[in-house]
Amino acid sequence: MMFRDLTINQLQFETSTSFNLTSCGPTSGKKQMRVKRDDDPTKGDCYTFLALDPLDKAIISYRVGKRTGETTIDFVRDVRARVLGMPFITSDAFPTYEPSIRAVFGPGVHYTQIVKTYVNEPPVNAARRYSPGAIVKVAKERVFGAMPDFMASTSHVERVNLSVRMGSRRFTRLTNGYSKRVENHEAAVALFVAHYNLCRVHESLKMTPAMALGLTDRPWSVAELIDVAVAMIENAVRPN
Repeated sequence: MMFRDLTINQLQFETSTSFNLTSCGPTSGKKQMRVKRDDDPTKGDCYTFLALDPLDKAIISYRVGKRTGETTIDFVRDVRARVLGMPFITSDAFPTYEPSIRAVFGPGVHYTQIVKTYVNEPPVNAARRYSPGAIVKVAKERVFGAMPDFMASTSHVERVNLSVRMGSRRFTRLTNGYSKRVENHEAAVALFVAHYNLCRVHESLKMTPAMALGLTDRPWSVAELIDVAVAMIENAVRPN
């Protein structure tokens, strides 16, 4: 509830690719390569959508789910509910971003996509399967609005995506540490985001992202984070 009514100048969106994440499903999970045509549609790979304020280094919003238009627009709506005004938005070229941002923010928003072109994709084997091909071109395509080219970037949110993978065992590649239930994965992502924003002092800021946004006056301890989370759960389940 703290991350509301925020005045944000810039936002960067990132969609993590499927091999970083989990096997979804209300019961037992299943990796995408093992999903059958008649399986529950919730099974298979999940994705994490991130929205980063690159100036204050804060993760403003996230969403765990399928890489679909429905998940995208839910994610963008959550971002809209947290920020005031019309921030400059940059994302990768995932196609459902454009209609979702247009529908939620309106045509007055300034939005640019970073489009990367790859060549020489590596063979699919244990050593190279997660290595992308060489980037031969990076283009900044202004979708609508008038964002200056120098502001259009996804570098900061891509770096945070790396922090997520390094900070949570569930994102480690070529292991069996991935989540087996989507509920567990959502909880793990929520814990990482809360710790990142409220407890972890950013190296360049010398403060937490929440402090940079003026939401707190000091880094939270893990104990404080847990106390607040437990209190929120108790309030949510307490009868009226």
